[in-house]
Amino acid sequence: MGASVMSDQRLPRGDDTIAYRTREGRGPGVVWLGGFRSDMMGTKAEALDEWAASRGQAYLRFDYFAHGQSSGDFRKGNISRWRDDAMAVLDERTEGPQILVGSSMGGWISLLLARARPERVKGLLLIAPAPDFTEDLLWTALPPDVQQQIMSQGEWLQPWGYGEPPCPITRQFIEDGRKNLLLRGPLDVRCPVRILQGMKDPDVPWNHAVRIVDKLPGNPILTLVKEGDHRLSTPEDLARMTAVLDQLLAEVR
Repeated sequence: MGASVMSDQRLPRGDDTIAYRTREGRGPGVVWLGGFRSDMMGTKAEALDEWAASRGQAYLRFDYFAHGQSSGDFRKGNISRWRDDAMAVLDERTEGPQILVGSSMGGWISLLLARARPERVKGLLLIAPAPDFTEDLLWTALPPDVQQQIMSQGEWLQPWGYGEPPCPITRQFIEDGRKNLLLRGPLDVRCPVRILQGMKDPDVPWNHAVRIVDKLPGNPILTLVKEGDHRLSTPEDLARMTAVLDQLLAEVR
């Protein structure tokens, strides 16, 4: 059994701080990157902590700027800022080779990190990955009047499920997303990639995962879960996630 999870720790980032938790253990380390408006205390992140404890694996999870326990104004958040948060955590709070587990938006951030830090990122497990979602899954689905409101007024409040209040979608968020698009050409990611994708995902359609596979070099492996939703958090989903991670770790040692 690994060491106990530490209480929330803080990484200074300008005037704000990024909350994170670590578990000491053997490498390669595993880093959890959550989704848009998610946090490090979600079902999958917690399941990975239990998995890491059971095998003595090094594990780190964190909250992006303006997510979870981290500070910041959500309206000022964007893909570049959250990418840089993840980069700072990777650079300053981990050592040696790492496996990134990215869920939804975390899949986009993970791909950006793998491209920027190929010497550190040795494998990716992407769960319902959503690269380019600001443009391809959000913007293009908005009615013209809502697009106009965002561009002219700077913000639109998107109704949000999961029992949460509406989400502010800002002009700067959309425009920044366009600076980080990945699927317009080949994905220069050289590490092994595994993708888990639900076929009944209402937020990220399964053909988006197929598009990612088509852009990746080598032999990425896509597992489609016929009855899977976006969260992929049932006991069966969690067991599948850790089994794939076991296989990936064995491959990259």
